Amino acid sequence: MDTMEYIDMFLDESREHLQAVNDHLLVLEKNPSEVSLVNEIFRSAHTLKGMAATMQFEDIASLTHQMENVLDLIRNEKLSVTTEVIDITFEAVESLEEMVEDISRDGTGKKDVSHLVSRLEQIEKRSSSEPNNPAQMEPPSLPSSDISLDEYQDTVVNQAKEQGYQAMQLNISLQEDCLLKAVRVFMVFEVLDKAGEVIKAVPSVEELEQEEFDRNFSVILLTEEKEEVVLEKILKISEVAEVTTASFTPAKEESENSEKTSDESESENESAEQSQQRSSKTIRVNLERIDGLMNLFEEMVIDRGRLEDLSQKIGNKDLIETVEHLARISQDMQGMMLTMRMVPVEQVFNRFPRMVRGLAKDLNKEIQLEIIGAETELDRTVVDEIGDPLVHLIRNSIDHGIETPEKRKEEGKTEAGTLTLRAYHSGNSVFIEIEDDGAGINREKVMDKAIANGLLTQDRAEQLTKDKIENLIFSSGFSTAETVSDISGRGVGLDVVRSKIESLGGQIAVESEPGRGSKFSIQLPLTLSILSVLLVKVADETYGVPLSSIEETVLLNQEHIKYIQKNPVMDFRGKVIPIVSLAEILNTPGNEAVDSPVKPVVVVKKGEKMAGLVVDSFIGQKEVVLKSLGSYLQDIFAISGATILGDGGVSLIIDPNALIK
Repeated sequence: MDTMEYIDMFLDESREHLQAVNDHLLVLEKNPSEVSLVNEIFRSAHTLKGMAATMQFEDIASLTHQMENVLDLIRNEKLSVTTEVIDITFEAVESLEEMVEDISRDGTGKKDVSHLVSRLEQIEKRSSSEPNNPAQMEPPSLPSSDISLDEYQDTVVNQAKEQGYQAMQLNISLQEDCLLKAVRVFMVFEVLDKAGEVIKAVPSVEELEQEEFDRNFSVILLTEEKEEVVLEKILKISEVAEVTTASFTPAKEESENSEKTSDESESENESAEQSQQRSSKTIRVNLERIDGLMNLFEEMVIDRGRLEDLSQKIGNKDLIETVEHLARISQDMQGMMLTMRMVPVEQVFNRFPRMVRGLAKDLNKEIQLEIIGAETELDRTVVDEIGDPLVHLIRNSIDHGIETPEKRKEEGKTEAGTLTLRAYHSGNSVFIEIEDDGAGINREKVMDKAIANGLLTQDRAEQLTKDKIENLIFSSGFSTAETVSDISGRGVGLDVVRSKIESLGGQIAVESEPGRGSKFSIQLPLTLSILSVLLVKVADETYGVPLSSIEETVLLNQEHIKYIQKNPVMDFRGKVIPIVSLAEILNTPGNEAVDSPVKPVVVVKKGEKMAGLVVDSFIGQKEVVLKSLGSYLQDIFAISGATILGDGGVSLIIDPNALIK
């Protein structure tokens, strides 16, 4: 069988099971007595082992097999959930994830996991040899089939147990050369009667008195005395060779337990069936197929624009109505297509609980992670790209923001810091916030560092608002870390984060209150492939400016253009902003100075910064498909891509973020 045919299914399901193991482990660490969580982890590990073995990924199968052994001990109450067990299981999950990802990159999925397997084996062996293991302290329960009780006796045993008595089965053997077996039996019963109450004897008391037995007999004793005390007293009787004891479980109770297990099993089966019924409403579709469908749809959006232009030119009423109907349908399709590409941001957030746990442990900090809005959906392209910036921000919050428990206690805070990861929709954007209740940004320290790095002069620094000082941390190479660590403080950080987010068409801002914490807010577009733009004319060219970056359009009178150090500026709602000619910046062909008393200006924004782009005329709003310029035309200044217009012409899409420094 060619197993590679099923590789995609294997990868999808492996990731799901590993994520389930990861999630349940985090909960189990807080609720170590919750056996149901261990069962869930065991099921996921067992399934993963089976899949890996079928696909011949031996290292994954080997590691999950050993994980299973340890988990099996836990669920059978032969091993306690300790920090060591949680740690080693997390390490195993991490290695499994690496192997799965290696397979997804056409690798072999091989990894030296012998040290992990060895550590898991040590835990397993240590468990079986521990003298104080509670499971071993408990005497083995003999099968009730050895001695059966009638209903009355069962009731007596159950009531006695409720009152604190224990039911004990004693198997007594007399010496082979015992001559007066009935006497020894009488002496044994005398001891037992003083220790408690004998419920039943096998053989019966009459048979024992008449010596109608070999040399072995058993009794069920209800007693409050300890097992070893009873045992010691019986062994003092001469000609008693051996006594074994075990707790006795009435058949009825066993039956009830069995029924309960059966009910649980049935319940699980019903739950599984319901789950299957629910899952049957969705299907797995290869992402490449969705991307292919999206590409075809983008072509259709381009043709839709062309049809709209042609119908207006021809002026045929029926044609116009048909094209309008087509436009409405395609817009609905566009919404559905975009929805298909949307995935919950949970896919990114899921990796953080384990990461926060590990960092908190490394830094000896106590951190509670709150995740809000993990179900918020975002374009898959953005989800794929946003992970690394978020990792960087979270690591910074934990390393620089949240204080140690001792420090927090001194400042009257709870010893455990709180890190909140929040996502939500607002308009056509998705906001992701990383908020901590740590020390906040030390503005004096930031300012001193900026002056020392030559980013600011002392005079300029004194004029900055607190928001602008905080935003200095996004400057290239800026770091206030006193020591370089593996976690952060290497001077490569928030400037890279900002660049990445801006390359996704997003923005990042920070708010901080000294002593109370910081909040990083990331604003991202819902999708990157289809944009709403304002088409503008510059000389003979048509450009698109993303509506998400436009603050306002203005018709600026020539006399309202002022100059600061020979640079043109304008007054926009009481704020002086620079204005630039798009034709001059892009060196547009056919660019000739147009001496017009009124100039169309597009006011674009980047965070709190704004600038005015002077164009020749506004054309109108249009929904366009953003196409990459390809590898030959990468990194063209202020251009993020291109689109095909309804008339078949190509229009470049302006990147306002590149124009505003």
